[in-house]
Amino acid sequence: MSVLFRPANFFVLTSYLILSAVPFISVFFGSNGGRSVPIAGMAIVAWVAVWAIFKRPAWFHWLLLPAFITLPIELYLHVYYGQGISTHHLGIIVETSPKEALDFLGDKIWLLLALILAIAAWFCLSWKAAIDTRDLDWTDRSRWLAIGLLTAAFLLWLYDRAVSAQIAGSSTTKEMAAGGRTSNQDGAWVRLPRLPRWANVPLDTKAFAGTWPFGLIVQGQEFWKERVYLSSLKEKSSQFKFGAHQANQTNFPQTLVMVIGESSRYDRWSVNGYGRETNPLLRAEPNLVSLQDVITAVSATRLSVPVLMSRKPAMQSLEAGFSEKSFLTAFKEAGFKTYWLSNQMSFGKFDTPVSVFANEAEVTQFVNLGGFTGESNYDDVLLDPLKNAIADSAPKKLIVLHTLGNHWNYSHRYPEEFDKWQPSLRGLSNPAHTDLRLKEQLNNSYDNSILYTDWFLAQVIGRLKSSGQLASMMYISDHGQSLYDGSCRLAFHGHNTQYDFHVPALVWYSDLYKSVYPEKVKQLQRHKRSRLATENIFHSLLDMADVRYGTEQLERSLFHKKFKQHKRYVDSYGWTDYDNATFKGDCREVIGKSKPLPRAR
Repeated sequence: MSVLFRPANFFVLTSYLILSAVPFISVFFGSNGGRSVPIAGMAIVAWVAVWAIFKRPAWFHWLLLPAFITLPIELYLHVYYGQGISTHHLGIIVETSPKEALDFLGDKIWLLLALILAIAAWFCLSWKAAIDTRDLDWTDRSRWLAIGLLTAAFLLWLYDRAVSAQIAGSSTTKEMAAGGRTSNQDGAWVRLPRLPRWANVPLDTKAFAGTWPFGLIVQGQEFWKERVYLSSLKEKSSQFKFGAHQANQTNFPQTLVMVIGESSRYDRWSVNGYGRETNPLLRAEPNLVSLQDVITAVSATRLSVPVLMSRKPAMQSLEAGFSEKSFLTAFKEAGFKTYWLSNQMSFGKFDTPVSVFANEAEVTQFVNLGGFTGESNYDDVLLDPLKNAIADSAPKKLIVLHTLGNHWNYSHRYPEEFDKWQPSLRGLSNPAHTDLRLKEQLNNSYDNSILYTDWFLAQVIGRLKSSGQLASMMYISDHGQSLYDGSCRLAFHGHNTQYDFHVPALVWYSDLYKSVYPEKVKQLQRHKRSRLATENIFHSLLDMADVRYGTEQLERSLFHKKFKQHKRYVDSYGWTDYDNATFKGDCREVIGKSKPLPRAR
């Protein structure tokens, strides 16, 4: 035993122990540690397997480099979000431009660089120690015994999976038999016998995915599968059609504007009762309806926007892509010319979950060259393209405006004349949203950004009014934001709080729209306080324009008399019933009264 405490040996073993302990860090910050035992068990099995196969730490240490490189990100996610790297986080990393990353980190970029240098030194020193020592070599017969046992266990596990797959496909085999085929015909299948209970291998793949560093292999594989799927999704869905048409053709030019907001929360809008007058212009609009109870299932743009743009179920929002097209295609089929005008980045615009849908539009423009940084455009950069789109001679148009809205850094989202509440973040160099000392400045700048959003939406409405067309507008934010509320120490988004899930949503309609569609306006007013979710947007937007299709679900449209409320789930420790939950503490953390449904992956 004393050999383990020799400096080189102790350093190597301690390094591996620290890496393995990473998944359990979040437990010390209040997260649920219910999966700790199976994760620890799978980590031990994985280390034994790697050590047995390679024999010497020096021969497998270099394989741990990706784990060392991504360790700062893994630690950050566990400390602030109670979870490790997932395919979603890898997607955000790939889809985030360097400028946006620098803006997000602020002054902490220097801390990150120092941490990276320290980890690089740690990796090199531990590798040298692994090379220098021979005490940790696994050379006796037990190594071959371990390899044999692990190989046998793995083969048994593969066999059990094959049997399970065969049982799952039993309905197909029954159909084959009903069609006159038997298990011996044409070289067909042979039924595999089940293993006895004692031979079942307790290999928990989900627990393995939660280990560190080995779980990174699973996440990398899943991420690669996601990218391949997204890149091929356009081709796979190219033949998809809604069979949509407009039910009642009018003689009036018609324009519908869909504004997708960013990082805005319901209770910071004065049209929803906020004490500060953040919506002086919108409050003066007589044909404006604020929807009081709309939630998003997930608090991340790349996951939430596809749900509001398509019929993708909320509980599939963590999965890559969707087999159907978005409302853009449905509107095109109904004779509308479609526009996607975006003030968000065009980085990876052909293979991200949002851009797969955005590229369905006939006209696609990404007008922001600065990403989310201080060099980015304000949302008013969309007004000229909007003006040109409204003036297009096409008789019917759907125009989607994807805004930067209220995304961090909040002071970069509005010009100086909107810096009403002070002190603000304006003028501060590289502030960090994780700096609790900036709570007042952060909140003031956030409210200023809402004030600017009010002005921007008023300009959109003004252009629609002046067009004299049959016009309407819908606005919804993709997700909300936490802002160090009360004693809560959470900011930004990606948390499981009511502030992240409850989003502002508005509908405006012209007088001409009201005269042509009085029943739709009546139903809108009737349902403005109903329980709604981003799942309702696809159905409501199409019904708003009187677009019909064979598989429509009018019970999901707030513009229709058939509307019915549905069960709303949010991603909080699994899929939690939002309307059967409590809101814990000043953070308003969503805690289900019953056990959440498991995530699909």
